[in-house]
Amino acid sequence: MNLAIVYTSKTGNTEELVNFIKDLFLQKKIEVRLFRVEHFPIQEIATFDAIIIGTYTWGDGEIPKETLALYRAFEIQDVKHVVTGVVGTGDSFYPKFCGAVDAFRDMLYVHSHLAVTLKIEITLQTQDLERCRRFVDIFIKNLGYVKAQC
Repeated sequence: MNLAIVYTSKTGNTEELVNFIKDLFLQKKIEVRLFRVEHFPIQEIATFDAIIIGTYTWGDGEIPKETLALYRAFEIQDVKHVVTGVVGTGDSFYPKFCGAVDAFRDMLYVHSHLAVTLKIEITLQTQDLERCRRFVDIFIKNLGYVKAQC
């Protein structure tokens, strides 16, 4: 299994979230590689079995500029076989809460096998831990579904 979590984080909230999710996969004995977006080999997206994107939302619901190349790569590469998920942090004070998660979700739904998304209000809270566990469980179930289809 070639699973990657690719993320960007401005304040550290998204980084905390993806590290927690990575640990949940490791607890289930699933190896995962964690990449900051600027260190991820974008040209090799199609070689991964599964990719989770972690992002914050910028401005009025936009994806951060450092994730634009990743976004575009998913649009142009053949990634239908790649199981994907999106997690993100945001502030519901803004009209487009976690708009970057929504933008990635909509694009990945068309270009990959989108399994699940998760939005977190600003930073991980106790009540979010179970939601993260469900995210991982759903993602893992989708990995099995895709393998069965091959």
